[in-house]
Amino acid sequence: MRRPTPPTPATPAPETAGPSPSVDSEITWLLHRAAQRLHRATGEQAEKHGLTLRDYIVLSALTKSPGLTQGDLAKSLALDKTTLMSQLDRLEHRGLIVRHSNPRDRRLRIPVITAEGDALRATVADACAAVEVSALGGLHHDQVQAFRHILITIIGDSQDRGSCL
Repeated sequence: MRRPTPPTPATPAPETAGPSPSVDSEITWLLHRAAQRLHRATGEQAEKHGLTLRDYIVLSALTKSPGLTQGDLAKSLALDKTTLMSQLDRLEHRGLIVRHSNPRDRRLRIPVITAEGDALRATVADACAAVEVSALGGLHHDQVQAFRHILITIIGDSQDRGSCL
């Protein structure tokens, strides 16, 4: 005689779905969870202004590192060229960027943020800064600065910028 299969447990409530962070948690896990939270919150702010998180990050990269070719921009964001080209096509279609030929090699294109794109990026950046302040609200300014220095120490000065997307 076969035993009946026990019923599968119900999906746990969100508050019991996983381990809670504690001072004993692995640093890698804590960093990952913190990045997820800020990634989600930043994406929500971008979406409120009609951008995806990736749109916002690409526009920010164009502001912080002007003059990069499309290929160099793809490398700096750790995106494959095809993915970035589609992203740039959408941003260009919306009038947020333009692409110019590289004066040293006409085959290479240099994406440049437009005034409209920069204004939108700045609006989203302000909203994201407010989210960051809220997320770090329980910390004093000196603690936030120390946290930034700790993260920079962990990241190091590697040329591999990794993906922020």
